[in-house]
Amino acid sequence: MQFKRPQILLTGLLLFFAGVQFRLVESFTLSEKSTHVISAQMGDRGGSLQSLWQGGGQRKTIEPPRWLGLALMSVGSVLTLKSISMKGSSSSER
Repeated sequence: MQFKRPQILLTGLLLFFAGVQFRLVESFTLSEKSTHVISAQMGDRGGSLQSLWQGGGQRKTIEPPRWLGLALMSVGSVLTLKSISMKGSSSSER
């Protein structure tokens, strides 16, 4: 499948803004229901993910690594610039 200019632009912008979000927020607190679903999917029966999750009770807190935001912003900006530098528009390529 060949990606077209608007698809690459949208992907780049979404990755860039997700990276900004990860840089602005230190941690995410999950609801009790989402904590239960994630625990069931990852097979966390005995608390093996304590290094990733912190806090007590039923609500878990996820602290993403600081480098993740920069990595997403970098990839998003490269894809955005690539889509801007591409020739032609999607309407003329049909």
